[in-house]
Order: sequence, then C-alpha cells, then structure tokens
Amino acid sequence: MVFTLINSISVIVGAIVGLALKSRISSSFKSVVTTSAGIVTLMLAMDMAMGDLSVIALLFSLIIGGFIGYALKIEDRILSFGERFSNSGDQGTFGKGFLDSSILFCSGAMSIVGSIQAGTTGDGSLILIKSIMDGFMAVVFASLYGRGVLLSAAVVFAYQGFFVVAGSVIAPYIGEMGIEYIASAGGYLLVMIALNLLSLKEIKTANFLPSLILAPLLGAAAMRLGI
Repeated sequence: MVFTLINSISVIVGAIVGLALKSRISSSFKSVVTTSAGIVTLMLAMDMAMGDLSVIALLFSLIIGGFIGYALKIEDRILSFGERFSNSGDQGTFGKGFLDSSILFCSGAMSIVGSIQAGTTGDGSLILIKSIMDGFMAVVFASLYGRGVLLSAAVVFAYQGFFVVAGSVIAPYIGEMGIEYIASAGGYLLVMIALNLLSLKEIKTANFLPSLILAPLLGAAAMRLGI
C-alpha cells in the first residue's frame, strides 16, 4: 500500500501546485491550458485504446455500459457528490474536476497491473512511474477545475489499494487479456474527456463507466466466438 499512498500524495502535490498556478493564469491563457490538456489526454487515450482486441466487444461494452450508466444517472450522482465538498468559489467545476481526474488516474492498465504487481511481488516501479505522470496531469487539471482534483487522490488510493490487496485473487480471473480490455475501454473514456476539454462534444463520460466491467466479459465471449 506504500506505493499506492505515494501515488495519491503525488496527485495531492500536483493539485496544490495547479491551484497555486490557477490564480496566476489569466482567462486569455486558460484556453491554451485547456487545449493543451485536451490534446495530451487525447494522445494518451489513443495509445490506450489501440490494440489487437475485438472491436465488436468494445463497441457493445460501450453501448450497453452507456445505457446502464444513463439509466442509473451515474455522472449526475457523482457530480452531485463532488459538489457537496465545493464552495462558492469553485461551485460547478469541483465535481467535474473530481470526476475527470479520477477517471484519468484510474482508467489505465498501469493502475491495475502496477497495483497487482506491487501487491504480489512488492515491485512498485510501475506505480512510481505512474505517480510522476499523475502528478503532472494533476497540475494541469487543478489549474483548470480547482480543488476537485484533490478529492480524486482518495479515489486513486481506494481503487489501486483494492487491486494491491486483492490482486493475487483477482489476477487469475481477469488475465492479461482482461486487463487489456479494461485499459482499452478506459482509453475510449479518455477520448470522451478529451472531446469535452476541446469543446468538440459534451459527453457525460461517467455514464460509460459500466463499460469497464463489461469489456473483459464481452472480450472473453468474443474470443470464444472468434469475432
């Protein structure tokens, strides 16, 4: 759990730096920061989404997961939860910062693989590398959205901590292919965040979170069917 704690601290430190910079960034430069964050997120997303996996399985995981998410109003509930911690200064952006940064920090394969590796072998090298990356992205997101990014550190700790503790039990069932499907589906969710940042399309990304669970299941089914 030490490496997961380090990752959470890196997000907190990065967010604090971003908050300090936020007050110094003029409104004319915020579009530059937003566009830059959108492009970087898009490139990260494309790298994650690409792979030799069943496109049909990923498509249906997103469609079915999206239907489930919209029916449950997942994004509205998460944003409502996040706004409980906001104040008048960051109301309206707190929940968005919490939501988008949590998805960004937890959707990649490094979160799962690194955590399982740390829990089973004690090797936390992947998590340490991820910590550096998350810290820099926390700076950018906090400068855009504010204090909500700080709260995402708790999500990182809980999410990765779960895989550290239960990794040895879960890993045989998920398998490498299952982790790849989760990471790929996570990449598509990051594409949605990038599109939001670039103001190309407003997407309720969190409503597609169920696809992360469906992706490895449908991927396994597609492999058996040979599609």
